[in-house]
Amino acid sequence: MQKKKQIARQQNFFDTCSNCQTNWSCCHETTPPVTVRRRKIIEIFLNKNNIQIENPFVRTDYLFPRLGKDGYCVFHDRKTRKCIIHSVKPETCVAGPITFDIDHKTGKPVWFIKMDCICPLAALVYENKATLRKHLKSAEKEISMLLEGLDPLELAAILKKDEPETFRLNDV
Repeated sequence: MQKKKQIARQQNFFDTCSNCQTNWSCCHETTPPVTVRRRKIIEIFLNKNNIQIENPFVRTDYLFPRLGKDGYCVFHDRKTRKCIIHSVKPETCVAGPITFDIDHKTGKPVWFIKMDCICPLAALVYENKATLRKHLKSAEKEISMLLEGLDPLELAAILKKDEPETFRLNDV
């Protein structure tokens, strides 16, 4: 059952990311939140696949994958430009290039998409409305799982992060 969930989780992700040539790589100088549940899933995956990474997580205001000396996520393979934990990676990584904020009046997520100048995948997703709807549905599911696993202080810290190279998605 777990294997089936992992495959289904990745159906809407695109190969574009491993060929990204932007200097704004999603894997560089970013700190995607990791819930306790996701951390366990990642640690099981690492152990099962005999992947050794010393201290893969850091906690400041919230838990996230540690960055290497070069600023890249410890799960980013510099040679292949791919994520070594792709099938179990953090929810925001799966949701990308879609991101969120919380509407203070309703308490519900508001959806944004990165600009194509920083994320080529955003252009591919946004150009095709059916693809956008499909990916947004996947992103909503992933972000909902993330939000369920965060405490209010962690969420508040995450929401303080500014993402100026995005624009709000209207109802698609």
